[in-house]
Amino acid sequence: MIRPIGVRPSLYPPIGPRDHWLGLATAPLQLVEYGDFECPRCRQAHGNILRLRRNLGEQLLFVFRHFPLGKAHPHARQAAEAAEAAGAQGKFWEMHDLMYRYQEQLELEHLLGYARQLDLDVARFSAELANLTYAARVHEDAANGVRSGVNTTPTLYINGRRFNGGYEHDPVLAGLRSAPTDAE
Repeated sequence: MIRPIGVRPSLYPPIGPRDHWLGLATAPLQLVEYGDFECPRCRQAHGNILRLRRNLGEQLLFVFRHFPLGKAHPHARQAAEAAEAAGAQGKFWEMHDLMYRYQEQLELEHLLGYARQLDLDVARFSAELANLTYAARVHEDAANGVRSGVNTTPTLYINGRRFNGGYEHDPVLAGLRSAPTDAE
């Protein structure tokens, strides 16, 4: 895909019902992260995003999409599928947070332990991982990321436009505060 110089990639698809999100759908500020649970920079971004959510409250809608970098991070794809399996039982964000907290422990035995800790149906969770139930979902997120211009993690989008200012708290906050909204 060729883009004119200076044009930032847009988010594809727009935020919708298949996304995992926190906040109000009507929030004027939208932050989408394409992330990888085994990526150290994503773990740092996670802490910054938690701070942003505390600072901006109801003004911010946060969305997480998967972009596992399998060659660099051998556990990332299964971790993404584990988040989806937890999400099928209503615990996506709890699993998301646990995997970032214990990022060095993403082997299957650890994922099963996190499922137990979250009071998930572990037999179902384990079977869904073994059957690759959510592999297509994770692949779809990654493919849409490529279509949106993602080539590394974390990659952030503010109000549908790629943010190229990094993932540190202050630059992202400044980007959010200066972002045009739909009303502009």
